[in-house]
Amino acid sequence: MPSSALTPRARVRAPARGAFLARAALPAVLGSLLLTACGSTPLPPWPDRGAPGSPPPVRTIPPPGRATLPAQPGTVVPAPLARAPEAARTAPIGRLAPQAGTLPELPFGPAVAARFPDPAILYHTPGLQAERRAFTTNAEIGQWLERLAQQPAPRQTQAELLALGPSQRGAPIHALVLTQAQGTQPQALADSKRPTVLLVGQQHGNAPAASEALLVVAQELAQGLLAPLLERINVIVVPRANPDGAEVDTRTTRDGTDMAHDHLLLQTPEARALARLVRDYRPAVVLESGEYPAAGAVLTEFGGLERHDAHLLYATAGNVHEFITKAAREWFHQPMEQDLQKLGLSVEWAHHPAGRPGERRMAMDGVDPDSLRNLQGLKNAVGLSVASRGEGLGRVHIQRRVHTQVNAIASALRSTAERAARLEQVRSFVERETRAQACQGKIVVQAAQTPETRDLTLLNPETGEDMVQRVNWDSSLQWRPVRQLARPCGYWLAAAAQPAVERLRLHGLQVLRVAEAGAVLADSSPHDAATRPQRAAIDVPAGSYYLPLNQALAPVAVAALEADTPFGFLGAGLVTRPEDILRVMASPSLVFEELE
Repeated sequence: MPSSALTPRARVRAPARGAFLARAALPAVLGSLLLTACGSTPLPPWPDRGAPGSPPPVRTIPPPGRATLPAQPGTVVPAPLARAPEAARTAPIGRLAPQAGTLPELPFGPAVAARFPDPAILYHTPGLQAERRAFTTNAEIGQWLERLAQQPAPRQTQAELLALGPSQRGAPIHALVLTQAQGTQPQALADSKRPTVLLVGQQHGNAPAASEALLVVAQELAQGLLAPLLERINVIVVPRANPDGAEVDTRTTRDGTDMAHDHLLLQTPEARALARLVRDYRPAVVLESGEYPAAGAVLTEFGGLERHDAHLLYATAGNVHEFITKAAREWFHQPMEQDLQKLGLSVEWAHHPAGRPGERRMAMDGVDPDSLRNLQGLKNAVGLSVASRGEGLGRVHIQRRVHTQVNAIASALRSTAERAARLEQVRSFVERETRAQACQGKIVVQAAQTPETRDLTLLNPETGEDMVQRVNWDSSLQWRPVRQLARPCGYWLAAAAQPAVERLRLHGLQVLRVAEAGAVLADSSPHDAATRPQRAAIDVPAGSYYLPLNQALAPVAVAALEADTPFGFLGAGLVTRPEDILRVMASPSLVFEELE
């Protein structure tokens, strides 16, 4: 694997490049969940959150009191934690704002603007100062996080700034580790037995509320109202994953890549930096924070404006384990939706206009494994997406957009803390079952959304009133398999496929080198869905590679190496010849050596 080009400096280090981490065995106390030879696998006991519409339980982490922090330029000044009894989980972060002034000039009428009043909370970051026109610069993000790492923190909290790597223009990508473990290294966080949450913002450069909100969240975790959560969880904050796009206010990276869909192929250094972070720290929850356009194609096609403060979704890719989906839906999405609605913020599934003009079709964000949300689901983590209504709005409604993001993220953090032990149990069980499934059953090679119709509420651009429209709707919640194949025991890759091997290892997969020539029983990769794989004993030379599927991240290998998909390594040209990948259908008798 290529060596990292990161340059360490005082209190800044690159994450360790540890070897493939073996997953912990399922604890004996989960005997009721253990696999049986031929029996079905029962779901774990999911806590009852009460009847529909009932309030969520009060969080179980009592925040001890402390003195108010002194005010500093560009920071949140949290209220004293001891001023009142334990707050409900929906208590907002921040402090009361002064009376709002006149509305700025908007790209829509004042009636629409009135539907999105500023919150009663004022958030402070360098880019949210009233006199500023530009949002927080990348240099200011680094200074903000470094100050948090250097200042003394309460409750044995440690904070360390990581240099993940340079962007395509050479800008640093910053991350802050916050933990009460014995250290900030990956092994220290693993030894803490607390789940790690990774928060990633601004993959699209024109989504500024995401990075501003994550600066607020980092501040509150280090020194504010969210700090007690670190007694049960570890958190890594990456406020701005695409600094080049943010600098020029564009959606893509410098080379025109949409990095939000580059998490399987890892073509950009920005996506590779996040992959290294995930590989080393193995987060149990990954939340991507972004924004979506209020107008654009939805106004052109449907004659209305998006009305929801937040678009939410969890991992919906084929081969995501049902336990991971159930945890994401019941332990994270549903509480987050309730928390935001209690604050007067409207919520909808993440979606966008799709299809040909005049087709009046909306599609939920997709089922392909190229997004951070979906790929983390394949890595047996809870993958979440939060997008506020703001792309293309500049500074309009910025406090409300940040307010939406901060409270959605705070909800995810609290949900992780409340379910910390069970989340780790479910993940351990899923990894155990995934290893055991090699050579058995079927895999979903490609999935598709399910077409249906539904009512969608938009805003009248002139009157600001709700307008309910019946639309064609492609649902990702009930995806359907387009193509399935027998699950192989592993994949053989030719020596010429070394670039693919490097990407697979960057994802955390174990790849072995064939030390001596031998033979495998394998299916060739078909060129199209109508072609049946040809099974035969095939000679393989020394120096080629073998990726076994009896490992926890096997679904990632399936997504990357199966043929005839638009998102896999063959379709993208990372592997140039179909014959360079074989589906090995029986455990091979080969001599292997570990890669360095």
